[in-house]
Amino acid sequence: MVETTETQEIEKGEDLEEIHGALETMEAERIPSWSTHITLRGLTASLAIGIMYSVIVMKLNLTTGLVPTFNVSAALLAFVFLRSWTKILHKAGFAAKPFTRQENTVVQTCAVACYSIAVGGGFGSYLLALNKKTYEQAGMDTEGNTPGSYKEPGIGWMTGFLFAVSFVGILALVPLRKIMIIDYKLTFPSGTATAVLINGFHTPQGDKMAKKQVQGFAKYFAISFLWSFFQWFFSGGDGCGFSQFPTFGLNAWKQTFFFDFSLTYVGAGMICSYLVNISLLIGAVLSWGVMWPLISDLKGKWYPSDIPESSMKSLQGYKVFISIALILGDGLYNFLKILAFVARSMHARSRNKSIKKVADHNNQFLDDIWRNEVFVMGNIPIWIAYAGYAVFTIVALISIPKMFPEVKWYYVIFAYFLAPALGFCNAYGAGLTDMNMAYNYGKVALFILASLAGKDSGVIAGLVGCGLIKSVVSVSADLMHDFKTGHLTLTSPRSMLLSQAIGTSMGCIVAPVTFFLFYKAFDVGNPQGSFKAPYALIYRNMAILGVQGFSALPQHCLQLCYGFFGFAVVANLMRDLFPTKYGRWVPLPMAMAVPFLVGASFAVDMCVGSLIVFFWHQTKNHKASLLVPAVASGLICGDGLWVLPSSLLALAKINPPLCMKFLAT
Repeated sequence: MVETTETQEIEKGEDLEEIHGALETMEAERIPSWSTHITLRGLTASLAIGIMYSVIVMKLNLTTGLVPTFNVSAALLAFVFLRSWTKILHKAGFAAKPFTRQENTVVQTCAVACYSIAVGGGFGSYLLALNKKTYEQAGMDTEGNTPGSYKEPGIGWMTGFLFAVSFVGILALVPLRKIMIIDYKLTFPSGTATAVLINGFHTPQGDKMAKKQVQGFAKYFAISFLWSFFQWFFSGGDGCGFSQFPTFGLNAWKQTFFFDFSLTYVGAGMICSYLVNISLLIGAVLSWGVMWPLISDLKGKWYPSDIPESSMKSLQGYKVFISIALILGDGLYNFLKILAFVARSMHARSRNKSIKKVADHNNQFLDDIWRNEVFVMGNIPIWIAYAGYAVFTIVALISIPKMFPEVKWYYVIFAYFLAPALGFCNAYGAGLTDMNMAYNYGKVALFILASLAGKDSGVIAGLVGCGLIKSVVSVSADLMHDFKTGHLTLTSPRSMLLSQAIGTSMGCIVAPVTFFLFYKAFDVGNPQGSFKAPYALIYRNMAILGVQGFSALPQHCLQLCYGFFGFAVVANLMRDLFPTKYGRWVPLPMAMAVPFLVGASFAVDMCVGSLIVFFWHQTKNHKASLLVPAVASGLICGDGLWVLPSSLLALAKINPPLCMKFLAT
């Protein structure tokens, strides 16, 4: 289908003068200048929301590594903060600047940019994989895991590393924003959903809707926080408290099948789709219900019986490497699928075959013209993007090799030379499918640099290289999501770019401090503890695998890895090739892989969240659709924020007074 131009649309019934008149009427509504979108109260709200969600996602990172998106709830909280602020000032007799959808959008963007550093900064994966504990868990005698190839976490170097790598992605695709948002009309589903929510808030009906959502959020936030506080009193020892409640009996408890009363994961289960939660449960049953008990019975045959369970040559090795096989199989398939999809779509667009026809409805047409004009008027000089990219590349080129001598300067140049092209592919794919494949691009860089650097420095070079690529590629896609939100809410790209930069600066400081709150207060990285940080060990073993090949695997593990890698590919093929009514029930290999290493309890929690949503939809369908995101966010935030006082109590050596524990008679 050939693209219909604006002139052709006008010829179909619109008079040019009428359009200009309508645009002048719209302009009369006077969108605030881009500089007024960013306010002191907005930055204060962004920082508060960013800190809160940084704590929450850091907990998720260091427990299971599964983090749902909080963009919608961040937009809701931004609305709550600033609408409450303006009402309080009004009641106190002070004049308050009107709260606009543009300011709402900027606060949401800034807050998300702040906590996104905690999500993607590597604190639960490639950065934590550098520490001594993960180095020891991977096997100090393992070939490729070179003695001394570790770097203990530090607020100073982590903050410097994040500042060096996080800003490059903000500038990489700025010159292409008009092409992706206006010319290609990419949907960016998450950005569109956030814009719809924000636009809905700033209407009379939206005010009533927001009030109900705020009430639901506040109620379940309080319930979740108080429940976590109550649980703390009974957790005074190892294996104590409600988090170790043997819901299905002690035998099931030993295989991690129990409901641990974590409202964080109940809330996350309410946000995630049914398929994700069912996939988690299938993975838990397959691993902890079937495979690990069977392989444990082969101790002394498949692996030595006199080595610790944490060794990569014992059962732990099977857990780690089979998880890696599932993750790589799923990631490689989707990586190639997105690349093929992008290439095909780009080819079709170049021949004008895939551009959708502009809507015939006059109002929609006028809205599109108006949004496009606002988007283009907020022009960002290209030289700023190019100059900024060059400056931050030079900063990384100087600082990264000083932090990590194993990472040669030409590795950094190679990474940042490829990053814009990879960022474009990822952002384009995210715009079409809402899938951010940044971790898969990072894994490709990890294997390439680990193998190039060799045995002496390959592990550290691979992990740091993974962080370089992943940061640029991920931030580029996130910024395009934000540009899409700004396009639909008539927010200037200049204010969006500046708020993204401010939020990233906040995150580069907030995230390391938040991480150290956990790192000092809890036993992070202990396979038997609450904060297992499973992806740290997975990423380090990926790097070792890149250095030395398959000799790192325990006996018969390679055959099992082949099988699960093939299963991941076949499962994805079935989802894509089968009719929708069958394909939609095929489990997701990436979700299945998480409980293989972490355990089954959180999968039970997530499924409880799905059950709540299912029964809620059966009884009060309309109310459920409105309140599920708010209630889920309240549960997550309440339980997540309890981490702050509990960690402070732990740092002060104040222990819970009671221990509730269940023992066999």
